[in-house]
Amino acid sequence: MYKIITISREFGSKGRTIGKKLAEKLGYNFYDSSIVDKVAIESGYHKDFIKDHAEYASSSHSFVFSFYRTNAAIGNGTSIYDEIFIAQQKVILDIASKENAVIVGRCADYILRDNKDVFNVFIYSDLEKRKENIINEYGEIEDESIDKRIKEKDKKRKLYYKTYTGREFGEVKNYHIALDSSTLGIDTCVEILYSILGE
Repeated sequence: MYKIITISREFGSKGRTIGKKLAEKLGYNFYDSSIVDKVAIESGYHKDFIKDHAEYASSSHSFVFSFYRTNAAIGNGTSIYDEIFIAQQKVILDIASKENAVIVGRCADYILRDNKDVFNVFIYSDLEKRKENIINEYGEIEDESIDKRIKEKDKKRKLYYKTYTGREFGEVKNYHIALDSSTLGIDTCVEILYSILGE
């Protein structure tokens, strides 16, 4: 039986919703934005700052992000972004040692890569469905602004993941299963995962 389920997802793919529904069905604890409070306590940084920097690179350009990480270094030579990642890593490892949980994002699949009781999921979706989901969730109405937001989020998430894991975000070999939520639908994705993970 897997104690921890990690959900990596494309922006707008409804991966968070799938993770939450799966956690409810399994009777597991669910961690997404709720993990921010724990990281804030561990790191000492304000939770709003962590929310903006604990899963996305601060710039879509890798050179700029690397520059900021290097030049934002605090006393011990570690940048504020590194400090947040280290705190996040400690929190995720602590959760994995004590609970049954579904954890969304935050490089949890990589952080827990040596744990044998972890099952890694990747949720993706076609662009049009992602745009529709974003409109429904965030109320955006202009296609151009949605396209720009998706492009920026994708770049920043991929860069952040690559920086801290050395892996390519969404690369199939890093996950046990990848599901297309636009084709399968949210409930079917949940049922497929439960059929694998449920008792």
